[in-house]
Amino acid sequence: MNNKKIYLTKKGFEDLQKEYDDLVSKRRPEIVERLSAAREMGDLSENAEYTAAREELSFIDGRIEELEELLKQAELISDDNHKTHSVDLGSQVIVKIGDKQETFTVVGEWEADPVEKKISHESPLGKALIGKAVGDEIEVEAPAGKMSYKIISIS
Repeated sequence: MNNKKIYLTKKGFEDLQKEYDDLVSKRRPEIVERLSAAREMGDLSENAEYTAAREELSFIDGRIEELEELLKQAELISDDNHKTHSVDLGSQVIVKIGDKQETFTVVGEWEADPVEKKISHESPLGKALIGKAVGDEIEVEAPAGKMSYKIISIS
């Protein structure tokens, strides 16, 4: 990874820390044990359990390494530090799209989750919202064409 800042909310940081702790203290030791047991079964060249455990261990080690880098580079988005007069990382924004309203939270790219309406500050909509104020209208190019949004509130 490069030295790009990774923006996370406090909850996002805690979730990644929890995943890291779980992988290091629980999942990895379980896989090492499984690997050891599979190794004792004999011929490794035809041992599917050994191969599967080795691949899973490799995946877990890769994820642990990725999480270590993420957590090192993380910069927390303060819940009470963002401005409510303009959209910033951590802002919850209510926008009007046509006749309906949607609420989005602007987060760092590692926390983005469209299902939970958490949008990355790097996404087209996130980029368009950053720095805007209540009453501002923005247009965003979407697969369905241009979408117009009007900012109703920021918190």
